Amino acid sequence: MAYIDFVFKVSSLALFFIIGTTSRPTTVPKVFTTVPKVFDVQRYGANGDGKTNNTKAFTDTWKDACTWDGPSKMYIPNGRFYLGGVSFVGPCTSNISFVIDGTLLAPPNNNDIKKETWINFRYIDYLTVSGNGTIDGQGKESWLLNDCQKNINCPKFAINMGFYFVNKSRMEGITSLNSKAGHFSFFSVDHFNITGVNITAPGDSPNTDGIKMASSSSMQISNTHISTGDDCIAMLSGNTNFDIYNVTCGPGHGISGDSHIQIQNVTLKNIWGTSSNKVAVKFQCSKSFPCKNVHSSDINLKHNGVDGPAITLCENIKGSATGKMNPPHCLN
Repeated sequence: MAYIDFVFKVSSLALFFIIGTTSRPTTVPKVFTTVPKVFDVQRYGANGDGKTNNTKAFTDTWKDACTWDGPSKMYIPNGRFYLGGVSFVGPCTSNISFVIDGTLLAPPNNNDIKKETWINFRYIDYLTVSGNGTIDGQGKESWLLNDCQKNINCPKFAINMGFYFVNKSRMEGITSLNSKAGHFSFFSVDHFNITGVNITAPGDSPNTDGIKMASSSSMQISNTHISTGDDCIAMLSGNTNFDIYNVTCGPGHGISGDSHIQIQNVTLKNIWGTSSNKVAVKFQCSKSFPCKNVHSSDINLKHNGVDGPAITLCENIKGSATGKMNPPHCLN
């Protein structure tokens, strides 16, 4: 497996990835700067009592907001809105916002979602997902059934929220809590900004990746906290041009890639904190796809265990280092 694994708190982490290329057609809606028309889910029959299934009310709201001839905002106010598996599909007429100030509750039973992704955005340009609210995957029941580490036929659990074929968009402010599997999934996404997002699941929750992405480009992740039972950020194949900084990761397995990724032209700088493992920095790349041109600068990681100070591990990687490096680097 090829991955860059950090088990620590990250401060000002900057990554620039050139891993592969992908292309797809895009649909460009009209872009307006006027005040958006608000479409409140409660006006479509949504009930924030934590029990009523609001799937139809949400999809009806999205339909009108997406087809509105001007900027629009789908609004979820304070309350606890139970929601089954739902897809919000474009293209939309104009730029559109999905604002969550309440809490969205997934069915505790994964079988009741009936989709691989609980909340799914597809084929949309100029989308903003924001607010002070929470999407709660209610994953505890599913974690107890997850035996994927020893059972290749294990059940597939739903991701909290997915973005597929989404361009020139952003997500900010929201919290993703206790996903059944991964929290956020991105596929074939271009120019997407993630900032001020909080991602939380217990350290022993299985397969709860924070952010997973594939075949995507020009993404920025900043000022975000990720605390999960699996990878904080998982980079799959076909990704290019990423900027990741001011991200805290822990508990979690750091930033990792799939074994068929070519990782190159990466900068890691201004990273500090403590590591629960003696191997605080691990560059473990495959022989078939070695990591190239990796540069690290000003890293200060401490390990306070009885097994001695922190160390660095390098396998199949070429790069360089400058500035203060603790533990000592192994790049060459």
